Amino acid sequence: MSAVLPVLATRFSAAAVAAFGSPYGELDPELRAATKPEFGHYQSNLALRIANTLGRPPREVAVRLVDALSLDDLCDLQIAGPGFINLTLLPSTLAAAVNQPVSFNPTGKRVVVDYSQPNVAKQMHVGHLRSTVIGDALCNVLAYLGYDVVRQNHVGDWGTQYGMMIEQLLADGLTAESLDLEGLQLLYERSRKHFDADGNFADLSRARVVLLQSGDPETLASWRRMVEVSLDDFEQVYALLGSGLRRADVVGESAYNDDLQNVVDELDAAGLVTESDGALCAFLPGFTGRDGTPLPVIIRKSDGGFLYSTTDLAAIRHRVNTLHADRIVYVVDHRQSLHFEQIFALARMAGWLPPTTTAEHVGFGTVLAANGKPFKTRDGGTIKLVALLDEAVARADSLLEGREGIDRGATARAVGIGAVKYADLSSDRGNDYVFDLDRMVSMTGNTGPYLQYAHARLTRLLTKAGMSAGDVTVLQEPAEERLALILSGFADVVVQVAETLQPHRLCTYLYDVATALSVFYEQCPVLTSEGETRASRIALCTATRKVLQDGLGLLGIEAPDAM
Repeated sequence: MSAVLPVLATRFSAAAVAAFGSPYGELDPELRAATKPEFGHYQSNLALRIANTLGRPPREVAVRLVDALSLDDLCDLQIAGPGFINLTLLPSTLAAAVNQPVSFNPTGKRVVVDYSQPNVAKQMHVGHLRSTVIGDALCNVLAYLGYDVVRQNHVGDWGTQYGMMIEQLLADGLTAESLDLEGLQLLYERSRKHFDADGNFADLSRARVVLLQSGDPETLASWRRMVEVSLDDFEQVYALLGSGLRRADVVGESAYNDDLQNVVDELDAAGLVTESDGALCAFLPGFTGRDGTPLPVIIRKSDGGFLYSTTDLAAIRHRVNTLHADRIVYVVDHRQSLHFEQIFALARMAGWLPPTTTAEHVGFGTVLAANGKPFKTRDGGTIKLVALLDEAVARADSLLEGREGIDRGATARAVGIGAVKYADLSSDRGNDYVFDLDRMVSMTGNTGPYLQYAHARLTRLLTKAGMSAGDVTVLQEPAEERLALILSGFADVVVQVAETLQPHRLCTYLYDVATALSVFYEQCPVLTSEGETRASRIALCTATRKVLQDGLGLLGIEAPDAM
């Protein structure tokens, strides 16, 4: 499915230059999907904007623009209202767009995507779902468009909590080798209470952090065991999710430990930090609290310890200097937006984030329970991610009960996991959403199973058709024209997702495809049609199946052949 809109936009720009001069060729034609059939397929308000600048009547400008447009081979044009230009693509244009495979050349650009970020010694919970699912989808889309994508799992494996936990091990007379991940999480909870209640234990814990940072062998051995146990568990969760993250993508906070003092020294030498109550802080212009007081970025604590800010600055240096990133994307909870604004600003001031490298924070909202509050267990604890995923697979398995000709276990996993992923991705990532498994696994509405079933139904139809697909050649009925029109927009939507980093745009598009397909089924018989019409409709079904399969794949969702 070739992208029609870029061709139309290029010709609009050329017409604007021919009719009104080169400055007007820089204006975006803003081709939008028409809201009503009588407006054609697309509509542009370019004439109105040019008229506003020239002080001329919009319809007069629209006539001059249309006279300069060369689009007879692609569409019919009509001037409507005060000067809108409506475009109706020719059936031959739609057919050609559907028949041409989507392909993108390598961009020569490298994108580093930082996502998931679980903490060592803690089981992954529902809070990690969004970062992992969104991050995977963005990596898939960017790679599809020809970017060299580097996944980075910035695991929390350093800092005060490990000093606490190792001291608690000693206090309990235990060794790290004796504990699994659940045991480590319980150890963390005990150490946290101990730390908060006992000042002496808190001092010992802080001293243990210093030993860890300085490479004390005994302390490092306990810490390494905690990391290994945790990473083994994370890998199992990623496998269940079908995530693209691998062990090699893990670059935890500890990886930057040796560079932290260099970060501080270089900022100090550049005059970007000042001492405040014994701590080293950067006070950046434009960052103030509600009372107008400056908001500092603390680089080093008064006790000499480093913070997330220091580690994140070291990570930026590594991603620019070693990984040679052209674009860095952070998929992290929206509550960290101020933190990243400050880190990006300070890195730019220090020269570590050059103008040629973009850095973007992809924030996301909270997963809520049915009561509208953050998703928690009955006792207020965080819900384990693996428990939610297992429940989703069980619900999907019940949904598939009695169906024949399928691998029920594999299909239930694909449908259950896909349902959870789609529910997360189909919501604007900036919004909170309610985790409702009953709605997620529904076969109707804007859900993952609905799209998966559309794909499976097409697979069954094409198997019955018993012929290889050719090209779409006949588009006579409104329903098949509508389906072809939507299919022609696949490449454009994928590009939009890469630019905006908003996966829900692809979800909305795929739902539109499935909805148009349903109308097509009702109004355009496929297997019972004859001759060229039958062959063309089979080709249209094949193209639709391809878009659903590829689109779901970009979202990280399997497309079963049978359900």
